[in-house]
Amino acid sequence: MKYSVVIPIYNEEDTLPELYKRLEAVMSGLKDTYELIFVNDGSRDRSEETLKSYAAQNRSIKIISLSRNFGLQPAYSAGINHASGDMVIPMDGDLQDPPELIPKMIDKMREGYDMVIASRYLAGAKSEEERRSIISRMQILKAEREEYESRLKEVMIDWQKMMLQVPNIPDVSVPEGADDSENLELRKWGEPAEFSFQPKSHIEIMEKLGMLDLERGSKVAGFRGYYLKGDGVLLSMAVWQLAVDFFGKKGFELLMTPAVVGREFLMGTGYLPQSEDDLYKTQDKSYLIGTSEVPVMGYHSGEILDKKDLPKKYLAFSPCYRREAGSHGKDVKGLIRVHEFFKWEQVVLCKAEHDESVRVHEWLNRNTEEFIELLNIPYHTVANCGGDLGLGQVKKYDIELWVSGENTYREISSASYFHDFQTRRLNIRYRDAEGNMRFPHSLNSTAIPTPRILVSIIENYQQQDGTIKVPEALVPYVGKKVISAVR
Repeated sequence: MKYSVVIPIYNEEDTLPELYKRLEAVMSGLKDTYELIFVNDGSRDRSEETLKSYAAQNRSIKIISLSRNFGLQPAYSAGINHASGDMVIPMDGDLQDPPELIPKMIDKMREGYDMVIASRYLAGAKSEEERRSIISRMQILKAEREEYESRLKEVMIDWQKMMLQVPNIPDVSVPEGADDSENLELRKWGEPAEFSFQPKSHIEIMEKLGMLDLERGSKVAGFRGYYLKGDGVLLSMAVWQLAVDFFGKKGFELLMTPAVVGREFLMGTGYLPQSEDDLYKTQDKSYLIGTSEVPVMGYHSGEILDKKDLPKKYLAFSPCYRREAGSHGKDVKGLIRVHEFFKWEQVVLCKAEHDESVRVHEWLNRNTEEFIELLNIPYHTVANCGGDLGLGQVKKYDIELWVSGENTYREISSASYFHDFQTRRLNIRYRDAEGNMRFPHSLNSTAIPTPRILVSIIENYQQQDGTIKVPEALVPYVGKKVISAVR
């Protein structure tokens, strides 16, 4: 079986090398012989010269020139008239990537396959009886093929589901361990405050100062619902603004992202299918995000980036929603674990080099450490063990802040790198110095979440008289040095 692939050329000259590489990649995956027929519609003289250089190296290429631009369909017709293959496959000039194009090409081949074979055998039939016998056998073969294809489709669906659950390979520096209890402490900063009085929880302090209403929050929003009030709102917004100013100096581009996304972007970032139960789903089968990492990664999906623009650095803000389905009985009171919160997220796309990913990963995590130090809150940083890594994560750090009311550290930030796990799924690429298409590496790190950060601020800065001393870095944004009860 020989295939003739007809491609009208209405691409600009500088896209032809990429077009040719894609076609070669597609056709090299087919075991049958083929020919590529490029039809110049008369508007791309320089493109034709480029193609001739390919034709000189590949005898399977034909070039058809029209005297002037007749349009797409006449170009197809001219190509088909010069085709010598048993099967002609017309393709438009705006070709998709090989993984997406090959199934469509195969479908086109199958559509015409029966007609090609049947006509060949029917032409040699010596009687009407033999002709009917050939048609009957072809019908049986077609039915059998359709049955096998149907079974193959089911197998492929199961295979794809399994492949989507294959995790990334952890870095050799990742500690061994089954869960977060085996994470490895890397460093500590600051000393927990020593109080001359019995410290209170953030719930008691905030409710007394009119900053928080959990009772009405639960009445309206259900379990884990909350209202921030008065200075609680002011303090939260002060943290947001400080984050804009602090991280903005690091060279990030600001984004405010959608909070509702399509399923494919959660698949692409590795949150689906395994985290389905922790996501809120709309009646339109879209999802509420648990982090702006998802829409930021979707921002460049299907695009080819310019190498000179790497790394791409985004500081993204969004509301976030998590059902906390696996957290029954954990942190049932207060602001540590809630269904709805707000978060600034750092997201980076960099060159496809491991050393670059390691460097950027350290930088992202250090950014958040510096922000916490600016607030003067004690913390420690841990390297997550293998059992505490997400599906696509190669390595992850958690920053945990000291919470005085619990006399322990609680997570405030995670910084991870993925190599090309996410960019392959989302088809984000760039061309390297040699002109080869590469998938960039992706990384992300929490910049700061609210209201969770308020827990550490309030519990670490509480005063004996029940007031809260405002961290010095936040005073210009809050507008006062002490938060006290509203009179």
